[in-house]
Amino acid sequence: MGDAGTVSLESPPSRARVWWMATRPATLAASVSPVLAGTAIAVDDHAVRTLPGLGALVVAVAMQVGVNYANDYSDYVRGADRRRVGPLRAASSGVVPSEHVKRAAIAAFGVAAAAGAAISLVTDWRLLVVGALAVAAGWLYTGGPRPYGYIGLGELFVFVFFGLFATVGTVYVHELRIPSAAWVAGVATGCLACAILALNNLRDIATDAAAGKRTLAVRVGAAWTRRLIAALFAVALLAPLVAGLAGWVPRLAALPVLVVTMVPPVMRAAASGEPRELVGALQRVAVIEVWWALLWTLGLLVAW
Repeated sequence: MGDAGTVSLESPPSRARVWWMATRPATLAASVSPVLAGTAIAVDDHAVRTLPGLGALVVAVAMQVGVNYANDYSDYVRGADRRRVGPLRAASSGVVPSEHVKRAAIAAFGVAAAAGAAISLVTDWRLLVVGALAVAAGWLYTGGPRPYGYIGLGELFVFVFFGLFATVGTVYVHELRIPSAAWVAGVATGCLACAILALNNLRDIATDAAAGKRTLAVRVGAAWTRRLIAALFAVALLAPLVAGLAGWVPRLAALPVLVVTMVPPVMRAAASGEPRELVGALQRVAVIEVWWALLWTLGLLVAW
């Protein structure tokens, strides 16, 4: 804050930058990982279908954008982001009207719904039900009269929809069946997506508590949240290793265990509890999830 009577020379961010930052680019990269992991399984099974696979990618990215914009809008109108530390928010930036953020969220969900409907027409009509549940869950995460993200269920939502559904759904639109490998990859990517949210909630634990936002981190405390993050990493890294030993996937699919070398800096940031260090840790976990999917894909392709 400058001295009284001085004028800040720092210019406000442009609308384009505000909109882009509000998408939370790190999470967008992470949203591609389940689709990549699922498509790799389809390649290994000689069952790739290009258009449904591309549709799954559109659904995943559009859902992530929709959830991020909806969270941005809902946290603003509920006053939950007034003292937060983290990436720029659109609604609270003063550059973009909050109603525009709401419309952008609805538009993104609309894109996801349209792509999902198109996929269901060429695969299985029951995917319409799954898609409707996903869109409703995305909005109600922080929207509606009783947002479940405010009562500690956010991690469950992320695990189910950005892990299991995204990965297993991708495999299903390719193969019209769900092999064991799909569940392995779904659990792992779901755990890594949960780790991103858990770190986010650890960073915001004080401000969320003050705003009445009872996230899981607020409910269980910082120490147990750190233990949860460590457990999520452990499951994500051990899942492909155990699956390979059990014969559910080729043993080379255990390559994602190599990302263990990227975990210690994240855990150190979590242990510090410093909000600004946790911002960087969030980005590192997104990178870890991308590398997990790339190594999983490499392992399956080499074994192929």
